[in-house]
Amino acid sequence: MVQPLPPRKQMGFLLALKKQRGIPEPVYPGQTFPVNPFTNTSRKKGNTLSKSKKMGVIQLTTVTAINMMGSGIILLPSKLAEIGTVSIFAWILASLGATLLAYAFSVCGMYGKKSGGMGGYAEYRFGRAGNFLANFTYAISLIIANIAIATGVVSYASYFFGFELSPIGVCAATIGVLMLAASISFGGPKEAGRFSTLGVVCVLTPVAGLLLAGWYFFDPAIYAAAWNPEDLPFSITMRDSIAVILWAFLGLETACANSETVENPTRNVPIAVLAGTLLAGFVYTVSTAIIGGLVPYGELIGSEAPFGLAYAAMFGDTAALIVSGMLVCSCFVSLTAWQFTISEVVRNGASLGQFPSFLTKVNRFRSPYLAIISLVTIQSILTLSTISPTLLKQFNVLINLAVMVNLIPYLLSMFSVPALQRAEGLSGRKAKFTNFTAVCGAFYSIYAVYGCGWDIITDGIIVALFGLVIYAFKTYRVQPAPNLATYPPFHIHKK
Repeated sequence: MVQPLPPRKQMGFLLALKKQRGIPEPVYPGQTFPVNPFTNTSRKKGNTLSKSKKMGVIQLTTVTAINMMGSGIILLPSKLAEIGTVSIFAWILASLGATLLAYAFSVCGMYGKKSGGMGGYAEYRFGRAGNFLANFTYAISLIIANIAIATGVVSYASYFFGFELSPIGVCAATIGVLMLAASISFGGPKEAGRFSTLGVVCVLTPVAGLLLAGWYFFDPAIYAAAWNPEDLPFSITMRDSIAVILWAFLGLETACANSETVENPTRNVPIAVLAGTLLAGFVYTVSTAIIGGLVPYGELIGSEAPFGLAYAAMFGDTAALIVSGMLVCSCFVSLTAWQFTISEVVRNGASLGQFPSFLTKVNRFRSPYLAIISLVTIQSILTLSTISPTLLKQFNVLINLAVMVNLIPYLLSMFSVPALQRAEGLSGRKAKFTNFTAVCGAFYSIYAVYGCGWDIITDGIIVALFGLVIYAFKTYRVQPAPNLATYPPFHIHKK
């Protein structure tokens, strides 16, 4: 017989149910939601770092910026070339919006006590339904995002090896890359993260080289000619750019992942998140602008390797091939880490009762193999359903859908910030400022949703409704343990 639990006014139903049923902790102790796949800062419980070994605010700012800069930018210059170099204003707006979101998430991550990452944040305002919907849509967005990363691997690999693929060939190659990355994930977290440092070096080196040497080769005439080639109204250029650019910032919700390794985290983490996100936005903006002044927009539009073209314009074809090879390596390493990460997201959700229980099974390497197999199957189906005439076209469809679905948990989290702060006893000027950033971040997210286009918005709504149907079906079958308090109060009566 199940023993009743004492009342928990500040503990969500899912966390209490998990504790009562003895569900094991995730592979990464203390993390129920993924950190950036290039980092792993988790430590055994009870271990603490001495003050001399902890990071200061400048170090944390640098780490935050580096963790945020990944493979998201490598194909964006080609997409933005369709709009023109006027998109630099959208980069500035997106950087500010991403900074506000990251700051609000950093506060939520430091003070939120409910399990489930963004789902836990959403539960403060929307209850268990919000927790489930946020985690469900976040998982779906990562599934789609990983397909986009695989498309980036195929895109730069085709440039590196000098072959052209038909739409069927692109589809088959993308599925093959997804399966290869997933097969590495069967080896567990150590295998999935074995080459993470190499991946970071391979993506940062081309970007850093562009920032340092690009200005010497920069041609203002090329940049001016690409300003607004279609002569679109300014509002339209902003709308069409903002959602695409937000793709480069996905993962900002994990900006406070290193908070336990920082001196005075209450003060330094928010400062570092603000400065680090702005720094990442600056690097993105400047590097994209430099490419716009190196490669004529006619060549850049539709290019499958914009960084390769930029380096070819500066140092010749050999340098372009080297950089393209580095970006193939970087994207694949990133994909391997994220394939394992999304499997952990799903496994953790299953351990909380949000997804089917068979997804919690792990092999002897502690890898959730059934979750990985299920996710690759879904990704293969989605890859087939989004097949397009060109790699860039398929990439655009995928990132727009990934951004749209990912904005659902962002909005749920931002709307829940005031409730979270009240529940955790936060008040004063800092709480008011956090509420202000959350409101601004919510408006920015709504504008980004609008920029995705109505077809993508419709797809996002369908995904959300599908999630709610699943939740309604599950709650009809679930009997809560006695005396469990939830916030907001929610009761299930099983017939």
